[in-house]
Amino acid sequence: MKRATLISMGFMAALSSAAIAATPVQNNNITESEVEAAQKAWGAALIQISKDYAANGHESASALANQVLDQAYGYSHGPVLFKPTLASGEKTFRVTQEGALSYFVGGNDYYGDGGFALKPWETYDFENAAVYINGDLALTMGHVILTDSAGDTTTVDKTWAFKKDEQGTLRIVLHHSSLPYSE
Repeated sequence: MKRATLISMGFMAALSSAAIAATPVQNNNITESEVEAAQKAWGAALIQISKDYAANGHESASALANQVLDQAYGYSHGPVLFKPTLASGEKTFRVTQEGALSYFVGGNDYYGDGGFALKPWETYDFENAAVYINGDLALTMGHVILTDSAGDTTTVDKTWAFKKDEQGTLRIVLHHSSLPYSE
């Protein structure tokens, strides 16, 4: 074949690819305001689970916690890298929704958790040290500050990774929490 024909065939193939690529593209880029909204929603959900437990008992709190896990976390897309604040030993890392639910509301003999979300939390705040965004993935690191009904404050170090799914919803795919270092 002549060089011009090869170039022409390459150009035609590129045009065909361009036509395919011209289909609508969904922009899954995450904004910082979306990340902050997801962090606020997580805190509001934690407070609501606590209030539901106080008003309606364990079953109600468990149902709400399961709903939060379905809506906020990415368990339907695969494992979530979840490391709770007060977990240790073989059961430190929770890559299933069952493990996360146990941490939030207890009631699972395998994990033996007391239910972090069942404490009488009244207020929630967060302070990001930094937010890193790359396309459809956002990472945050900072502090979560919780105050209980007695006015006692608990501060935890928190790292989250949020991934925007095909529907445009941010999903938590990494949740790492620990107590701040103290001497």
